[in-house]
Amino acid sequence: MKEKKERLRDRLRRRRERAKKLKELKAARKARQAAARVDPKANAGTPPATIELVLESSGRQERRVAAAKGKLESVEEGRRVNPTPPTDRDPRGQEKQRQREIDALERDVEDLRRLSGSTPETAAEIDRIRNEVEELKREFYTNLGPWQRLLLARHPQRPYTDDYIRFLFENFSEIHGDRHFADDSALITGMARFHGKPVLVVGNLKGRDTRQRLARNFGQAKPEGYRKALRAMRIAAKFGRPIFIFVDTPGAYPGVGAEERGQAEAIAYNLREIARLPVPIVVTITGEGGSGGALAIAVGDRVFMLENSVYSVISPEGCASIMWRDASKAEMAADALKITSRDLLEMKLVDEIVPEPEGGAHFDAQAAARLLEPYLTRALDELAALPADQLLAQRYEKYRRMGQFFS
Repeated sequence: MKEKKERLRDRLRRRRERAKKLKELKAARKARQAAARVDPKANAGTPPATIELVLESSGRQERRVAAAKGKLESVEEGRRVNPTPPTDRDPRGQEKQRQREIDALERDVEDLRRLSGSTPETAAEIDRIRNEVEELKREFYTNLGPWQRLLLARHPQRPYTDDYIRFLFENFSEIHGDRHFADDSALITGMARFHGKPVLVVGNLKGRDTRQRLARNFGQAKPEGYRKALRAMRIAAKFGRPIFIFVDTPGAYPGVGAEERGQAEAIAYNLREIARLPVPIVVTITGEGGSGGALAIAVGDRVFMLENSVYSVISPEGCASIMWRDASKAEMAADALKITSRDLLEMKLVDEIVPEPEGGAHFDAQAAARLLEPYLTRALDELAALPADQLLAQRYEKYRRMGQFFS
């Protein structure tokens, strides 16, 4: 009995020692991570202001102006000394930190404009500072990596199909139901007019708030959604109406009910039947084009991608879970999958990249629609001039050429 108690005490003591060591290791790791995120150049203190603004303001306003200019110079100094982040830092944290710095600089420039006097010297100096901040912002968004672009593509305020319908089309009349099971609200279809011409619009809807997202199943269509889209496209083909498709979905819904009702068959059937429709089809990847759920409605004569959209056979999280059994390596998977618009244009899987407003489409949905409009207009004019047999032949050749770089 005594020996048993001794063994229990010894086991308890060893367990406490292991717990203490583990706690110390975790604390040390957190300290290292915190130290790695700190940019010594960006936190080396505020450099002295080198710009002298002639302000007719109080001393407090002048100090705010000097602080704003000093912060701008601090960021510029960090960019000159350390243009690319070291590999041992957390890229996500660093990108978020840079974005916060740029946002803060924009607010400071606005404060400068509001607090300063109206002299020509002051106005010219503020314009120069604003141009430098805009250059910083432009450089930041131009050099985003695949993971950062994926986060932009998933931004909750990014424009959805209903936004493009509102800004680009007129007299939209929605078509509901697949005439077999139900009306899938994750996909929206309907007739409309584009520059006075009757067309069909098809696209994904994710929803803005929690209630809308649940109602629209986060943009993940079920079999009835794909059958509804195909039914509407056949109606458009019957009356010779061009089809505009807007894709923004993480993928098809993988639930049990969707599988029971033939999810894979619905996707495969769409691929075959859409390829045979004798009317112009213009596809735009507006956000996240995920897997077969996106491809099921993305067979078209012209495929455009917005600058910060992504298009992939699988999500980076899913790829990381399969390849490394670790979803936290999603950023590594995003780099390997080649999901960005530039990668896909280089591989000739899309036709053109549509630029977005400064900072991304989520900053200005109407401006994003205005930038997309000339691409849609040009594509429609080019495709509408082709006879149906030539249109189908070109579409067939377009998809037969894809993937030739692997052979």
